[in-house]
Parts: sequence; C-alpha cells; structure tokens
Amino acid sequence: MENQTIDDDQINMHEEMRRAFALLSGKWKLEIMWLLNQRIYRFGELRKAISGITQHMLTAQLRELENDGLVSRTVFAEVPPRVEYEMTAKARALGPTMEALALWWSEYGQSVPVKPSSRGRKPKSG
Repeated sequence: MENQTIDDDQINMHEEMRRAFALLSGKWKLEIMWLLNQRIYRFGELRKAISGITQHMLTAQLRELENDGLVSRTVFAEVPPRVEYEMTAKARALGPTMEALALWWSEYGQSVPVKPSSRGRKPKSG
C-alpha cells in the first residue's frame, strides 16, 4: 500500500473548513438561516416557526449569528418596539449551498431513518 502525504494546501483547506463548520454549527443556526434566507422575520415569528426552540436559545443563536456577521438586526423606534432579523450579504452567499442541501434532502431524505426529536425542552408531564 502506498503512503500518501497531505500537502500544506490540503491542511490549510481542512483548517479553513473547520472554521466554517464552527461558524455554522449550533443546534438551531442552520434552521434560523434557512428561514431568514426566505424573508425578513421578527423575533416572535422565528420563535413560532422553529418548533421546540426556547426564547433564551433563539436569542443566543441570533446574537452569535449577528456577532459573526451573518444576520443583521434592525430595531425600529416604535411602541411597542419592533425588531427584525435578516441575512447579511455574506450569509446570502450561502443561499446556493442551502438550495443544494434542500435538493439533496428531497432526493435522499426518504432513505434516512426517522429519529425522535430531541430538540428543545421536553414536554412537562402531569
């Protein structure tokens, strides 16, 4: 068996991809970004659209996405206050990747075993 060496370009690309994965990782980030890729959302609309997410977690994930320059937050000086979230141009560049993922899922998703959802809080019993 022949030994293969990994060149510096491959190592650098691997490190860059690790950074990209870290940026996009988070229990809810991709779902939030998928929704925001469709249109602008208010906080309450996002919370209703994402089954099982807590207010605290949605706030935390939106803050991380905003700090990373992927989501912009606009606060309107109104009573009651209105806050809207939308994808930045940097994040919109991921749109084709999201569409490719959607196409992949539509082709292969049926073959993936269904797992019970463990997202969000467990329903209170009693």
